[in-house]
Amino acid sequence: MWKKLFEPVDMTQGDPVRQIVKFMIPMLIGNVFQQLYNTVDSIVVGKYIGDNALAAVGSAGPIVNLLLVLFIGISVGAGIMVSQYFGAKQRKALSRTIGCCITMTFVASLIVMVLAPLITMPLLKLLNTPDEIIDWCDGYLRILFLGIAGCAFYNILGGVLRGLGDSVSALLYLVVATLLNIVLDIYFVASLNMGVSGVALATVIAQGVSAVLSFLKLRRRTDCFDMKAKYLVPARKYLSELVRLGLPSGITQAIFSLSMVVVQSLTNSFGPMCIATNVIVMRVDGFVMMPAFSFGSAMTTFAGQNIGAGRLDRVESGSKKGTLVAMATSAVIMVIILFFGKYLMALFTNTDELIEQSYHMMLILGIGYVAMEVTQCLQGVMRGAGDTMSPMWLSMISTVIIRVPLAYLMTWMTRSPENPHGQFYMMFVSLLLTWLIGAAMTYAVYRTGRWKRKALV
Repeated sequence: MWKKLFEPVDMTQGDPVRQIVKFMIPMLIGNVFQQLYNTVDSIVVGKYIGDNALAAVGSAGPIVNLLLVLFIGISVGAGIMVSQYFGAKQRKALSRTIGCCITMTFVASLIVMVLAPLITMPLLKLLNTPDEIIDWCDGYLRILFLGIAGCAFYNILGGVLRGLGDSVSALLYLVVATLLNIVLDIYFVASLNMGVSGVALATVIAQGVSAVLSFLKLRRRTDCFDMKAKYLVPARKYLSELVRLGLPSGITQAIFSLSMVVVQSLTNSFGPMCIATNVIVMRVDGFVMMPAFSFGSAMTTFAGQNIGAGRLDRVESGSKKGTLVAMATSAVIMVIILFFGKYLMALFTNTDELIEQSYHMMLILGIGYVAMEVTQCLQGVMRGAGDTMSPMWLSMISTVIIRVPLAYLMTWMTRSPENPHGQFYMMFVSLLLTWLIGAAMTYAVYRTGRWKRKALV
């Protein structure tokens, strides 16, 4: 029974919703633990160092995401190719794809390790990061980027395992790494007084451990592919497919991250207290978003395997029912936030003003989380089918054309002598509107059915 738990899930057989949920649950738990990396960092610095340290760690987030776009592209392309070749039972193509992913991740890690530390301080100054926290932000980012290989390999190799239908192994290794991260966070900060740098170092070590465990697991998966040295040399066909499928997602993440950087600059203008509020909301938001991301990833694997097997009828049926289940899940979570939200905010700070303000901002976002289930699930289906361009354009429109101008416009319209930068809560109202519009656009594009013609096999 234990062995069966770790076997790949063949999503081309059985009830679609049951298979999606069965595959999604380990991913959901894994995403929760993934979110704990940043959340524990924030709790430790907020409780042991102070609110300014909390703001520093949060301000670094958009820059981290901006410089991870290479890995996002590789990860998405790998997941699509692996799931479709696995569904089609094409062993050689699957082996070539996995080898290409490993090599590309290694190259991308070297690029980020060399370039990122050189541009962190200029970026922080460009974002008008307050003087009280800028040095903390810089030190935190430098350590993260110097140890980026562990984070990159875990996320990409974990994506490969999920593409093979094995979401449980990735979860198990992440749990081990997260527990290690918590222990090291407390030890480095509370015992050794290493400050924000200690939090970054703990994250790097923990992610490195999870990467090694994922690699060792893949080496033992001789049942469906071969991991040999010759497959590490990228073949042009698989490299071009990886770029074709992954580049749109990489560009999407780059644009999203750039828009977040621009919005972070606006947030910074409100001062450290509002920055800290934004950090707390985004940390809780990360957990509330977990079902959406988990269902979206499960939909990608489900669509990829079934399209590879020629079962388009299952894709259409599963996408509709799976999206409804996902929406119901988020609705339940929002009810929980309504009643217990303040207790969650209190985990990050002892400041009553921060707790109250964070809770009210979270309530503003409310219904938007249900809308995000529609966006993530249907875009996941499109990606699984091989259509990564439509989600890219949808994300570009919602995050750049809608989100950024709306945030600046709505805060500008609420300026007053008492609030020269406008009302801070308008930042969250603009985000809610962006999510609702994005869900409507995604549904409209999904209904056209053009994603059905993008299959690799």
